[in-house]
Amino acid sequence: MFGQENREFKIFQFPPNMIPTIDGKMDDWDVVPQDYSIGIDQMRMFDPRDTGRHLAIDRENLDVTVRVGWVKGLNRLYFLYEAYDNYWDFSLPNLHNDIFELVVDGDRSGGPFITPLYEGKVDPIDALFSFQSVHAQNYHIYTPAKGKEWAYVWGAQQWIKKLPYANAVCAYDFKPGEPGKLVLEFWITPFDYAGVEGPSRAVESRLTEDKTVGISWATLDYDDVNGRAYNGFWTLSKELNMYKNASYLVPFRLMPLEDRFLKPIDAQFSFVVSDMNRRMVCFTDESTGVVKSWKWDFGDGQSSSEKNPIHFYARAGYYTVVLRIEGPAGKSRMAKVWEVVVK
Repeated sequence: MFGQENREFKIFQFPPNMIPTIDGKMDDWDVVPQDYSIGIDQMRMFDPRDTGRHLAIDRENLDVTVRVGWVKGLNRLYFLYEAYDNYWDFSLPNLHNDIFELVVDGDRSGGPFITPLYEGKVDPIDALFSFQSVHAQNYHIYTPAKGKEWAYVWGAQQWIKKLPYANAVCAYDFKPGEPGKLVLEFWITPFDYAGVEGPSRAVESRLTEDKTVGISWATLDYDDVNGRAYNGFWTLSKELNMYKNASYLVPFRLMPLEDRFLKPIDAQFSFVVSDMNRRMVCFTDESTGVVKSWKWDFGDGQSSSEKNPIHFYARAGYYTVVLRIEGPAGKSRMAKVWEVVVK
């Protein structure tokens, strides 16, 4: 899977105090380094009419830049899409619209997820309700959406494009048929399972540092309001069929928080009650910075100097656990009050 792609792109991690506001403004993205930007030069042109046009990039006709971000603890992918087009086509109420088509496979399970791969074998209506956009999601995002919802999900689970699972804003100052620049800012929730029955059985893709997710996108450029074909179909994937087969997506890595956002030394930890019968608790140090020593106070009179200790509590109760660390940059403390509970 993904064997045709030797590229890997990066997803920028926003600090929790710098989460982008979905307002169509780009200032929240100023903290994202330039090497996270993916331009039209990284995309491939497929010419549906085989006209031979666009063999070279013409930024006066179309220019596209995309940046992708995430926030640790939120299963959301944030996108900033900037596009210049010499002819914006968005006056009609149907799918004839300049479109940013996004496909996401949160767990990289791969495989087909759209009916056309099974034409003649599967009833299209049955497919719509059974597997379209279930394990990977395809969003047709109208750029801009005039008199219509911001996106069409290629499946029966239209609920995934609405709050609390998605949000989007477009900013532009042109009319249909005019040139200009558009800014699309949005976030979506990727799902390992997103069924037509709604959120009750849905499984969000869990986003964690260093994990890779499958993503690709396409820019569908109409330049003739009366025509039926595209002026251009630009995709990030090398495969045109990325829009219906998740095996053709491109790996994107969820990057850790950059050093400039980290404290020189900061005590953090997590824990798991791994055996309630024995009151066995496993603690994991998640501190940042260079740490030379650890001092754990388990709240029951016992302590440890290990980095990742295992502790057995003698009796049931609520315990305040304190971790103190020390390193070249100084000292730090983290306490979790009554969070450790054993019975």
